[in-house]
Amino acid sequence: MTLATQIKPISYLKSNAADIVKEFATNPEPLIITQNGEAKMVVVEINQYERQQEQLALLRLIALGRKEYQAGNYTEAGAFFDELDKEE
Repeated sequence: MTLATQIKPISYLKSNAADIVKEFATNPEPLIITQNGEAKMVVVEINQYERQQEQLALLRLIALGRKEYQAGNYTEAGAFFDELDKEE
């Protein structure tokens, strides 16, 4: 993804908000909004935002699992399934 393709000043956002929303239907690329020549915010389509949030949550879970594993806080698969069988 190249972020440099969709860069607009904040004045464009102010005067074209409805058009920006419509444009996401055909071009879902993020829109970078600048103020005084500096990037200040990114506008993304809601489905893309939700996917990013889900991916971030998954990455956090993976990082947590890896940390727990490195700390020795885990059960071998065989022992885990043996425990499950005992509970039944």
